[in-house]
Amino acid sequence: MEQPAIPVGRRRGDEDERALVAALRRGEEAAFVELVERYGGSLLRLSRTFVRDRTVAEEVVQETWLAVLNGIDRFEGRSSLKTWIFQILSNRAKTRAVREHRSAPFSALATDGSEDDEAAVDADRFRADGHRWAGHWAAAPSDWTALPEDRLLSRETLAQVRAAIDTLPPRQAEVLVLRDVEGWSPEEVCAALEITDGNQRILLHRARSKVRAAVADYLAEGMTP
Repeated sequence: MEQPAIPVGRRRGDEDERALVAALRRGEEAAFVELVERYGGSLLRLSRTFVRDRTVAEEVVQETWLAVLNGIDRFEGRSSLKTWIFQILSNRAKTRAVREHRSAPFSALATDGSEDDEAAVDADRFRADGHRWAGHWAAAPSDWTALPEDRLLSRETLAQVRAAIDTLPPRQAEVLVLRDVEGWSPEEVCAALEITDGNQRILLHRARSKVRAAVADYLAEGMTP
């Protein structure tokens, strides 16, 4: 049976990655610079979902780069190079967060955070038991499409979003940052964080719900009654 052709873009991507890995193994500085330029900012954003202090987060990123350089000869290509690098960052950030006492115990950090009974939206936003419409919204979520675009994208609004992300449990923050900030696919997130697709969807839903609720009051100030 004839095998399906591999898309040209994917073949080219695989070839580029193999060439980059080979260059790193040869110790070529330009290859490492390219890697830092490609992923440095994303690694720092992910690191800060565990350690809120920027200086500490930057140290975690530096530790990750050292681990990449020291371990590149052992990289077997079972996952993409990007996934491998972000797995290293995630593991080191968890350990550092515990050491810095800035997050939950390691046992909590190590779980996927989807097995508990945590509600994505506060219960008081729904009609109480006994009401004719029990379980329905007490007040429907605000329609942000009515807001001017410049307010939605303002520095102040983005600061509110960033503050809301900072309050999320680390695993939820990881998934939200990778999906909605970095633009990763669900498959990439599952591979990098070693979680199932179902867990990824639950974590993302909870994180998005919490961030939306956290900024709703701020945005409501700019909406007409």
